[in-house]
Amino acid sequence: MNRDTFLNRDRLLLAITEDGHHRLAIVKSTEIARTARENHHLSLLTTVLLGRALTASLLLASNLKGEERIQLKMEGNGPVGSLTAEATSHGEVRGYPVRPDAEIDLENRQTLGDGLGIGLLSVSKILYNRAQPVTGTVELRRGNVNEDLAHYLLQSEQIPSAVSLDVALDEKGDVAEAGGILVQALPGADNKQTLELEENIRTMPQIGEQLQSGSLDDILSTIAGSIKVKELSRYPVDFFCRCSKDRFRRSLSLVNPDDLKDMEGDTEELVCHYCNKKYVFSREEIEAIAQKAMVRQN
Repeated sequence: MNRDTFLNRDRLLLAITEDGHHRLAIVKSTEIARTARENHHLSLLTTVLLGRALTASLLLASNLKGEERIQLKMEGNGPVGSLTAEATSHGEVRGYPVRPDAEIDLENRQTLGDGLGIGLLSVSKILYNRAQPVTGTVELRRGNVNEDLAHYLLQSEQIPSAVSLDVALDEKGDVAEAGGILVQALPGADNKQTLELEENIRTMPQIGEQLQSGSLDDILSTIAGSIKVKELSRYPVDFFCRCSKDRFRRSLSLVNPDDLKDMEGDTEELVCHYCNKKYVFSREEIEAIAQKAMVRQN
């Protein structure tokens, strides 16, 4: 990896105000949005919505530890149907929309939020020492991910939060830059300081615009304004899926052996929803999996 590639790669920056009352997370997710678009052959609409959802899940996962992870799911009655994004605290993120080619009717003045329409936002946390995920669900507020995430954090977790997510497209419709900001008030936070941080976010240029000419440190400085902050950590983030042929093989081994034998064709192609990677199993491989499953049953 050359110097320019290293300096410009996607990463997440965590910081806190010196009094410890506000937590700030800023992420550059440009290559993540580009990879998602390429993998899933996304329309302009789903590029923006999924890009924002992937960015949002990374920001939420920055609160977690180790192998804990966040899953964000938005379901509505709009043309997109639903989209899912999942991230870990290590900076791995993946996701997909149900209808990757969905579009909105701009001539009838439909907006970005009409892509998802009326529906629900669910956030699930897969945590250590919890047998089941911890899930919170709220109604979609705008369907643009930005306001929906802030609404969820306030309603479900009672955390006043300022959220800004951006996927900037160039003249050709390609992803120019993508990124996001999450600022959260912690217990004992001064309301005046909260309002100042919110105002700084509200009046600053779009994140994509700032990333084209500056760095995460520049954005942090703009958000903080006169408030002193200190960096906690920063780490790279990537669109990354842990799917593999062996995982699909294990899944097939749970299928009824008779159903496996009834599969037609010389090969079977299985596709990972999250990354759209395809895995091909030959007839011989399918029969071997079915044989082992029969042996286990007996």
